[in-house]
Amino acid sequence: MNFKLPLFLLLFVSNFTIAQQSISVKGSAPFPATQEYTFICEKYAFTGEIKVQIAKTDKGGILKLTVATANDKARIAGGVYVDLANADVIACTDKNVKESTDGKTTSYYYFTPAEWIKLKKNDIYAVRFIIVGGPDNFGNQTGHFTAHNKMNYFSTAYDKTKKSFDTAKEISVL
Repeated sequence: MNFKLPLFLLLFVSNFTIAQQSISVKGSAPFPATQEYTFICEKYAFTGEIKVQIAKTDKGGILKLTVATANDKARIAGGVYVDLANADVIACTDKNVKESTDGKTTSYYYFTPAEWIKLKKNDIYAVRFIIVGGPDNFGNQTGHFTAHNKMNYFSTAYDKTKKSFDTAKEISVL
């Protein structure tokens, strides 16, 4: 009986520490981050999804976008637009901070302190991005894409469960 309480506390603390995510950009110190969300991108035929993660920094925040690609030439480039649930839009400029490994490309974009406050108050509705790459036969799909904050591709009208991620809630905890 005496061992149950310490064991329970140990499991609780270990689960809490595992739940904390972090992002490190090109060798920098790790920043506390949200979970990695999988947004649905119906027009991107290669995978149909993009991974989105947000971290808090001293000067605002970081947006990490990761997408699987068919070849190493393809990458996320140019500006990104983050559409919020209240119809506000945050424009992120490309600072050319990118990584490519294991058939995936990752790009990082930065938020100002004012944009961070907007993210804390409103859920992300969608992320608009561009994939560029070299032209070749059977290559990667390139162009402009919109990834929506949806948990599943399909749902019914009778399904009353939440269908999107609570991004504002997780961002405000950071």
